[in-house]
Amino acid sequence: MERETKRVHELGVEDFIGTGLSAEEARALEEELERVIDGVDESNPKKLWREITARKLLKPSYPHSLHQLVYYSVYSSWDEFTNGPPLYWFPSLYEAHNSNLGRILQTHGPKLLGSSYKDPITSYSLFQKFTVQNPVVYWSIVLKEIAISFREPPRCIVDTTDESKPGGTWLPGSVLNIAECCLLPTNYPRKSDDGIAVVWRDEWSDDSPVNHLTLREFRQQVMLVANALDATFSKGDAVAIDMPMTVNAVIIYLATVLAGMVVVSIADSFAPKEIATRLRVSKAKGIFTQDYTVRGGRKYPLYSRVVEADPLKVIALPAIGKNLDIQIRKQDISWKDFLSRVEHLPRPNHYSPFYQPIDSLTNILFSSGTTGDPKAIPWTQLSPMRSAAESWAHLDVQSGDVFCWPTNLGWVMGPSILFSCFLTGATLALYHGSPLGRGFGKFIQDAGVTILGTVPSLVKTWKSTQCMKSLDWTKIRSFASTGEASNVDDDLWLSSRAYYKPIIECCGGTELASCYIQGCRLQSQAFGAFSTASMTVGFVILDENGVPYPDDQACVGEVGIFPLYMGATDRLLNADHHKVYFEGMPVYKGKRLRRHGDILKRTVGGFFTVLGRADDTMNLGGIKTSSVEIERVCDCADASVFETAAVSVAPSQGGPEQLVTFVVLKNGFNSKPNELKTKFSKAIQTNLNPLFKVSVVKIVPEFPRTSSNKLLRRVLRDQIKKELSVRSRM
Repeated sequence: MERETKRVHELGVEDFIGTGLSAEEARALEEELERVIDGVDESNPKKLWREITARKLLKPSYPHSLHQLVYYSVYSSWDEFTNGPPLYWFPSLYEAHNSNLGRILQTHGPKLLGSSYKDPITSYSLFQKFTVQNPVVYWSIVLKEIAISFREPPRCIVDTTDESKPGGTWLPGSVLNIAECCLLPTNYPRKSDDGIAVVWRDEWSDDSPVNHLTLREFRQQVMLVANALDATFSKGDAVAIDMPMTVNAVIIYLATVLAGMVVVSIADSFAPKEIATRLRVSKAKGIFTQDYTVRGGRKYPLYSRVVEADPLKVIALPAIGKNLDIQIRKQDISWKDFLSRVEHLPRPNHYSPFYQPIDSLTNILFSSGTTGDPKAIPWTQLSPMRSAAESWAHLDVQSGDVFCWPTNLGWVMGPSILFSCFLTGATLALYHGSPLGRGFGKFIQDAGVTILGTVPSLVKTWKSTQCMKSLDWTKIRSFASTGEASNVDDDLWLSSRAYYKPIIECCGGTELASCYIQGCRLQSQAFGAFSTASMTVGFVILDENGVPYPDDQACVGEVGIFPLYMGATDRLLNADHHKVYFEGMPVYKGKRLRRHGDILKRTVGGFFTVLGRADDTMNLGGIKTSSVEIERVCDCADASVFETAAVSVAPSQGGPEQLVTFVVLKNGFNSKPNELKTKFSKAIQTNLNPLFKVSVVKIVPEFPRTSSNKLLRRVLRDQIKKELSVRSRM
């Protein structure tokens, strides 16, 4: 460990008081810690830490500096190069037997794995490899575990005869409506119509009781909106949603799919140009939005931003109350008038689902490309099944869980958490407001959230502001994290809020409808690391020549995913799918690998970390964007700029990537880095995304280029990494 610490047996009352503990608490902790140390060999830090956390010696109310002191002292002599990353969470057999995957392994493990099967923990890795080789067996089991109801059953699990579809044709011949599957009470194990489907709270009502809808009430609302959609649009129409992920947004999403239309997902943070691009590419016939978004007690115009993108028709909802706080265009409709279109129906809360083949579109999402329009990624009815199955297996989402993940329907996690809840019988928890402050944390406490999803930048804010102090998060049994590289110390803080529950790291993509690497509750976990490939997923790590490293070798390289992958796209709506994901990839065991673009590091002990993108796509605040997009905006931000080059780098101590902009100035200009930093950030937030900001501006005389004049961003990235590393040591 890099941090200077004492050996754990040397810690005493004075050390604990020095972190902010009272004298009484410090003496009690010293006595408890001595008892643990006496019973465990200190040379086995994993066992020592396991005992400390199992006995709940470190309380969530203790200062973070105390948690740091003990954790880093326990692992003070740990050698990561020899032993791999230090572990902080360990599954018990009791927990394993009561997990979703554990139940499957207990039932089917002896038959599928034979004499090799021992127990769910010992045999997990063997079972994961079995599912890669036998996906039909796995999916035959798991599709019965989540709430899938076919109008017409599939002919088989997968058909691999079509060579133009290396990912396979899954559940061919099946007909269903995936939204209906979310609404049927018979599909909820141990859950009835009276079970709670959704809980939520508005940020301006933080002291009010948590709101809720039963499954029956929720279904009625979805069917009411589906009827109103039929009165406004036609089957197959693309209908956009650009609003925060509120209860109404979720109802609109499922109603659109139930009615046989296609959701166009647009994040509510986008600038008008980005909204217009997505409306054009998707050929959307209308869009749902709000008059405002409310964040941190402030109102930000949303309807006006959407109207600037010139959509055909807008259905406008009020952010607060029942009436709009704006004047809308003549062709637009208020939410109240939209719903009134079906008041004449004898049963406006009843709706017959529109059944379609499995490969029918349900959702168009967007992923930033390196140039031009963002890739339009189609989700079919298969995609939600994959998302829900991932959460069922790796996050262990069960009926009775309360699952919260602050996100947006414009990003893949929005639809993913929606289906993960409604197809497993969990309750979806939504906070209408900013997740950055104490109000969100209080909602987590009051709603009894049991699974909390995050992005690392959120955790960093919670930790640095101490806004969650004294809140009770101990009902949480799992955290999840995605979108960015995690910082070990931030994760230490997060896990300690719930007596060191596991943080399941997740990494995937919109085009996969899932994650290809994750954590798992049947495995021990290390902070900021992935412990396994996802169920049925196989991949290799390629060296610079495209040759796979051995599966047990610690290494760094680009990941290549096995092509047979349930739920992954087989088409793009505005790009060549084969070129984007397969062209130029090596063949492995007779099959061309699928490109994902991540540079992956495999550690000693078999853990994984993502080191960045193989191309020039950046990950800022959990949102992928391209260097070209950033540079296009910055080039026009100030008259002194000749050209810019944008790269992103992760801090040496880990954590979210930072945006660095290199600048070549025009002759005769002498602009200062801080001035340009302000102007670049403002331009990016206005034209691309208000969540992005420039961390560093560096003025250089010229850029490194190839003989064909191609900009070498990788050289610039390496230069700034070295500079930032030197600064961090000073």
